[in-house]
Amino acid sequence: MAVTLFLPTVLARLADGGTLRSEGGTVGEVVANVAERFPQLAPRLRDENGDPYAFVTFYLNDEDIRFSGSFAAQVKDGDELTIVPAIAGG
Repeated sequence: MAVTLFLPTVLARLADGGTLRSEGGTVGEVVANVAERFPQLAPRLRDENGDPYAFVTFYLNDEDIRFSGSFAAQVKDGDELTIVPAIAGG
């Protein structure tokens, strides 16, 4: 399935910009596809086990994937996946 992936500015510099097209049947497959194409981006999207980091939130069509199966959440053509890293500071 073709999915549009939106990266935050801080991660966009590691890929071909902030908007990418990716393929997969689940969120995990979409992320794996992007990680394979952009190896420098991979460690910022998932941990060494291939799981999402607790401090990086993935939204599938504006819904937090933590409530819909995490990386096992199914995707369909035209879905949008937005990545939002935690921001700290004071």
